[in-house]
Amino acid sequence: MFKKPMTVATNLIGLMPIMWSTGTGSDVMKPIAAPMIGGIITSAIHVLFVTPVIFSMMKEAALKRGTLKASEMKH
Repeated sequence: MFKKPMTVATNLIGLMPIMWSTGTGSDVMKPIAAPMIGGIITSAIHVLFVTPVIFSMMKEAALKRGTLKASEMKH
């Protein structure tokens, strides 16, 4: 359950020193790190919030139409 948020957190923590650096090479690395941080945040929002909402809307619509079938797998 916590796999995605923990991965996002460790990636962001790893990229923060690059964004705060002022030493040699920081002028090259900052433009690379900034879009990576934005992509990580937006992908986490999509995976954690948008996708489950879309899935539940599709499942609810299938329940209303009566096209949702019970699983045929044995318990």
